Amino acid sequence: MVTNATQTIGKASVLAFEKKLVPSDGYMSGTTWDNRLAHTTPLALIEKSVRGTISNRLNKALKDDPAKLDAKVESPNLQTVDVCALGQEQDTLKLVFTLKVLSGVERPSACNNAGFNLSYTSVAKAYIAKHGFTELAKRYATNIANARFLWRNRVGAEKIEVHVKVLNKGSETSWIFDAAQIPLRSFDSSDNKISELAVRIANALSGQDSFLMLEINAYAQIGKSQEVYPSEELVLDKSNSKSKKSKILYAVNGNAAMHSQKIGNALRSIDTWYPNYEDLDTGPIAIEPFGAVTNLGVAYRKPKDKADFYTLFDKYARGEALANENEEHYVMAALVRGGVFGESDKE
Repeated sequence: MVTNATQTIGKASVLAFEKKLVPSDGYMSGTTWDNRLAHTTPLALIEKSVRGTISNRLNKALKDDPAKLDAKVESPNLQTVDVCALGQEQDTLKLVFTLKVLSGVERPSACNNAGFNLSYTSVAKAYIAKHGFTELAKRYATNIANARFLWRNRVGAEKIEVHVKVLNKGSETSWIFDAAQIPLRSFDSSDNKISELAVRIANALSGQDSFLMLEINAYAQIGKSQEVYPSEELVLDKSNSKSKKSKILYAVNGNAAMHSQKIGNALRSIDTWYPNYEDLDTGPIAIEPFGAVTNLGVAYRKPKDKADFYTLFDKYARGEALANENEEHYVMAALVRGGVFGESDKE
């Protein structure tokens, strides 16, 4: 649908925004809880060869012929996999990464329509003046404090502690959070330390500070010798000899690690504004243009509901009012995420 604002301002066929939350890869080490601040050992991947049994769904021929099933069971399911685990005397996982928070959301990195650029910049500056990114910053700070970025490594941990340090020269500050006491499904914590961290993030996003650099160390007491979970690699080139493995984990120079993309996904899992959120049991989802949650195979922000990023952004960037502040927060969070959002000029 072409609105009056679209006709007046026109379309930006080239439009891109650089991401403003920039995490590094996360590096994994093993230690003991009592000695976690003094000594850690980088964790390496371990290659295992295992003999599995048939467990997949059977086709009709196998279902109907017991002899064929017996023959199939006799054939071993041989696999080579990567795993990663704490040492025999270690009971605690350490994950460390850095996070850079940048300003400049009000300025696209590329835009080929001067009228659109002027309109968007005016709207973004008005948002910053009104909200100062305080709502988004509180949610990002909460996801740092509750160690959401540990993903599966967070499950079953007896204790979880997150140490956050500001690395900006001349403004060094640090906080320690008991992550197990901070909820994963809401952002209404009244923790003063989360509020202080949120202020620093908001100041960077809104341009009061040019950037913020954080170092984040998370410690999870998961039990002696327990398995830990680095990121898993997606191998597209099946001709590669590594593809003989059925599972390949991520490591940097031999150190088990987590992809920066996976950490970033956890930090931006702040969307509780999507349609029917209160009726669903999904919890916060990552900020995505269509609210996509790949492991569930669902897009929670469908264009037909007019809740997707493009529908809202095209109106908001041209100065049209959105239904409520939550839609504004979502649009700006998507721009903090970054991406290429140009409109086709052929429509």
